[in-house]
Amino acid sequence: MRSRLLPPRFTGGLHDARTATAIGRWLGPAFAVCFVTGLISHFLQHPPRWPADGIPSRPVWGYRLTQGLHVASGIAAIPLLMAKLWAVYPRLFTWPPVRSVWHGLERLSVALLVAGAVFEVATGLLNTAQWYPWPFSFVPVHYAVAWLVTGALILHIAVKAPQIRDHWSRRSPGTLALPAADGPDRRSLLTAVAAATGAVTLTTVGQSFTPLKDLALLAPRSPDHGPQGLPVNRTAAAAAVGTIPPEQYRLTVTGPRSFTLTLDELRALPQHEARLPIACVEGWSRTAHWTGVRVADLLERVNAPAHARVRVVSLQTRGGYRVSELGREHAHDPLTLLALTLNGGELTPDHGYPVRLIAPNRPGALQTKWVGRLEVLS
Repeated sequence: MRSRLLPPRFTGGLHDARTATAIGRWLGPAFAVCFVTGLISHFLQHPPRWPADGIPSRPVWGYRLTQGLHVASGIAAIPLLMAKLWAVYPRLFTWPPVRSVWHGLERLSVALLVAGAVFEVATGLLNTAQWYPWPFSFVPVHYAVAWLVTGALILHIAVKAPQIRDHWSRRSPGTLALPAADGPDRRSLLTAVAAATGAVTLTTVGQSFTPLKDLALLAPRSPDHGPQGLPVNRTAAAAAVGTIPPEQYRLTVTGPRSFTLTLDELRALPQHEARLPIACVEGWSRTAHWTGVRVADLLERVNAPAHARVRVVSLQTRGGYRVSELGREHAHDPLTLLALTLNGGELTPDHGYPVRLIAPNRPGALQTKWVGRLEVLS
């Protein structure tokens, strides 16, 4: 007698809509925070031309906060997403798989949502470790898929709104009692998920929230490990800069009255101190003491217009971010420096010797190292 292949049956209460909704109450806000702060990060790294001059330079810790929240919420979303998928995966085996055109479109949107969400948290996590085992550029693809996931999530919430409403309250009608054979009950499961989320957050957030740096056991970076007490993402060797002889260094400033300065002449100019954080897209950040020449003073010397923007050009010969631009707010902020020292010592080559840019509320990738040229832009 020929046996009939039947789809698996799931009867446990933990695989129901109530559990999925309870986890979704946490996962939704985590995704929302991650998406909004990701938009802020992308805007600051790649500002459209028209609003670039209006990007604020204060508060000085603005980017540090938003990028820290972006990475922390993304990491917190990992155990939440795993628990959510565990609660709903039996629906993959519903029969028939497609009951109507509308049902087919719904399942397609869910497939896009799941695939996109897994892609975002996986690639984002690998980015924090600076490991890129894929052939595409991380930033534009991660940004584009974030919009795809957000659209699919909004559509999913709209379609499932009646069920979400029915199961949102802890005392939803019609909730089935959980059989003892199914093991831990829903409350135990949610407690475990909350504990896991709290644990991964507590052991990673210290890379940006330095009071907890000693607990950052799972973070790929410690914020105070590196030359001069500051991590390094891109070394001088990786940027093909090497060691720059001080007698050969020249800083060129172009504008209405262009000029060139040697390193000794740059050191002889009035020096100013600033206590500013440097925050990188990978999630780590650290406040440091910087000393150098104000970019605003150089703009005044070159007779730049009050509304001038500045292009900063590095001496590095390869790699991204060798050129960045300072909008009007940043270019004329008195805290924006061409730094010569870090934490009381001369810059090391890996930190941008002999001169690097440091500016408030700015992504670390745009804090150009090995600066060789400033160009005044109208």
